[in-house]
Amino acid sequence: MRRGPTGSFRNTETTGESVRAFLPHPLPPAPPLDLSGPLQRQLERAHLAIGRLDSISTLLPNPQLFLFTYIRKEALLSSQIEGTQSSLSELLLFEIGESLGGRDRDVTDVSNYVAALEHGIARLRGGFPLSNRLICEIHEQLLSRGRGSDKDPGHFRRSQNWIGGTRPGNAAFVPPPPEFVVEHMSELEKFLHQTDDGLPTLVRAALAHVQFETIHPFLDGNGRVGRLLITLLLCHAKALQEPLLYSSLYFKQHRHEYYRLLDAVRTEGDWESWLSFFLDGVAMTADSAVSTVHRLVALWNQDRARIEQLGREAGSVLRVQEALKSRPVQTVTSLMKQTSLTFPTVNKNLDRMTQLGMVRELTGKQRNRLFAYGAYLDILNEGTENL
Repeated sequence: MRRGPTGSFRNTETTGESVRAFLPHPLPPAPPLDLSGPLQRQLERAHLAIGRLDSISTLLPNPQLFLFTYIRKEALLSSQIEGTQSSLSELLLFEIGESLGGRDRDVTDVSNYVAALEHGIARLRGGFPLSNRLICEIHEQLLSRGRGSDKDPGHFRRSQNWIGGTRPGNAAFVPPPPEFVVEHMSELEKFLHQTDDGLPTLVRAALAHVQFETIHPFLDGNGRVGRLLITLLLCHAKALQEPLLYSSLYFKQHRHEYYRLLDAVRTEGDWESWLSFFLDGVAMTADSAVSTVHRLVALWNQDRARIEQLGREAGSVLRVQEALKSRPVQTVTSLMKQTSLTFPTVNKNLDRMTQLGMVRELTGKQRNRLFAYGAYLDILNEGTENL
């Protein structure tokens, strides 16, 4: 349904030129959304996929193993959309104190995203409401180090920003002037807490994401916070017990359509087309996560069975496998700490796992070697190629 623009324009002076900034109307949309027909079927499919994803932890002896690496994959993908060039292996090495030289700056951005998500989930589990205060705390974590740390982390912007172009005058989109940001974010916060409008949680998440991106309340990091908001809202509403649904891979793979539909909401009020896109993304993303869990469990069990055939040395090799399951890229030193095995024993076990084709050495050197749980890392790396 095309309702016409979902906001109004206001002329504002910034950087010495007059521009038309967009002020969005409060949510929910008016007239109300049409959730009948194809959208209803998409909504049902997405809810079923979310339900399967939420129950997937029953397959895992330790759900935190999967959650640890999956959160880091999402952090990488979300940061890549903003132009960060990094890899999952680099992030895992950075987190155990390995210097990456000139790549440290990019990896810091990804590490900040992990910290921001973990902070948000911890606060929600502690009973803190999903609110503007929490959104600002997450933003502060996101920009705590590296790029953007000079962009007022944790505070709504007090100057004009823009999307696309080199200045507001040639931008693709100009969000509300700074003096309207608090008002619009307060309206969004009210919408997040509404319970009497009959909107399903997934629909609320879809609408809130667009509204947040339209307000663009921070000087930097809006895209990453906006994607985090989807997961946080689903966890806050108890649609998910663990933060397992991530939108970044879907948005990355369909980024041109994503931006086109955001514009169509603002200029034409076409919320239904955006919802169709969003719900398809939720279903595909949830199904993909479930498939990944099945593949990882099968891999771990298959490798365990092969290791058990080694006889007397199997016990210590299995300890190394368990350590690599929790963090699939490690040094000999970090594996020693996790397994309490000696340096010669860890080296011997890694050599044995390399012979079995489970582990690969990354440096090609004789000293300061780095090892990856090969097939595990390959599964996690799917879709993380740099833009």
